[in-house]
Amino acid sequence: MYGRLERNQALLQAILAGVRGLDKAGYAVCAPYPYLAQAQSVLAGSNVAWGAQNLNPHEEGAYTGEVAPGMLVDFGCTYAIIGHSERRGLFHESNEIVSAKFDAALKAGMKPILCVGETLEERESGITEQVVGTQLDAVLNRAGAQALGKAVIAYEPVWAIGTGKTATPEQAQAVHAFIRQRVAQHDSQVALSLCILYGGSVKAANAAELFGMPDIDGGLIGGASLVAEEFVAICRAAQN
Repeated sequence: MYGRLERNQALLQAILAGVRGLDKAGYAVCAPYPYLAQAQSVLAGSNVAWGAQNLNPHEEGAYTGEVAPGMLVDFGCTYAIIGHSERRGLFHESNEIVSAKFDAALKAGMKPILCVGETLEERESGITEQVVGTQLDAVLNRAGAQALGKAVIAYEPVWAIGTGKTATPEQAQAVHAFIRQRVAQHDSQVALSLCILYGGSVKAANAAELFGMPDIDGGLIGGASLVAEEFVAICRAAQN
């Protein structure tokens, strides 16, 4: 929940300039709802896609204040973040709600960015794989493995976001490998091509090492995305 029109304009223009010609990776910006028209206006025709940070799973109806998938498509959104750790934690979105939103995004023609991850308490209790596996299974059971082939997964260790704690590349890789193996149990081909992003405080300083891991295919960038130079440096690490 950051941004104002003038600030957004400068940020988007700087990102566009910074990633121009970097064609070995894909880039997307997921903006707050009120600024999707601005994102569309600035980014249309570029190598940067745009999307939303959330959606309501219903096509339409009496859900005052909510935003339907089709409304996002009207503004050219190709991505929607689903089940972000803050949505799960602050707004109590269950695995069932997250799987419904995933399904709705897919049916509207968008590519869901499905977020999974464990809290510090869950990691310290040794149940990381159990938690992440249950989050994945909710989507697999509802939409099927083939649906994940049309989506992106983002692993967000909640304990490494804004806490000062950092997951090592090896810790992140271990969970990414688990995610790929879990999907492979349903469809090995989907698992091979699945794009799994890491979303635990990726910065310019650690991006190259993280992206060098065999099962880390990119990043879901939080705070660093608000600083154009930092975000572009991360993009360059992905390009390389």
